[in-house]
Amino acid sequence: MDHQFVFTAVAHQRRQLASLVNDLDDAQLATPSLCSGWDVKTVAAHVVSTVLDGMSGFLQIAIRCGSLSRGIDELARRRAQAPTAEIVAALREHADRPITSPVFGPLGPLADILVHTGDVRIALDLPFEPDVQHAALAMDFLTGRWPIGFVPLSRLRGIRLSATDVSRSWRGGVEVTGPVAALMIGVCGRTASLDALAGPGSTVLRRRLST
Repeated sequence: MDHQFVFTAVAHQRRQLASLVNDLDDAQLATPSLCSGWDVKTVAAHVVSTVLDGMSGFLQIAIRCGSLSRGIDELARRRAQAPTAEIVAALREHADRPITSPVFGPLGPLADILVHTGDVRIALDLPFEPDVQHAALAMDFLTGRWPIGFVPLSRLRGIRLSATDVSRSWRGGVEVTGPVAALMIGVCGRTASLDALAGPGSTVLRRRLST
């Protein structure tokens, strides 16, 4: 894997998100995203948090909050109190900062920003059409051994995920087919993409996401 290719893809996504958020009005910023509990502005603030707080910041606050997910949520909500212009400026200023870790590697941040961009764009009824190669790399992470905080391992047990717009498949079992972006959103627990998926495994995935 070319780490620089991944870092460049993440930087591009940060800039695109900054441009999108910069053009939203207050009602759009307050729109509930596909990420449960977060509005659009808070999703953007979380992306800033991943850059400025990072895993070390997440772990420090997780100790106090009692869990990593609650710590991440608190930091996102804190940063969402800033003016939108400040969030946009931070996304642009730090767009090129590379992030990797022994656990997530460079693909974790790529998956994070791609999925959260989908959370925003789909919620606002905007097209969500990420580069299929970038989304396929994100799927490599999301279906791998350590998608901590993204995908419960039980969700994908016995399911094969096959993209229809890029020649890639992941895992094994009953087949789910669809565009790689829809697969990516679906495996992360978002139900908005389920109608774009087909195959006997899509019924299994739908059932698991509804429980």
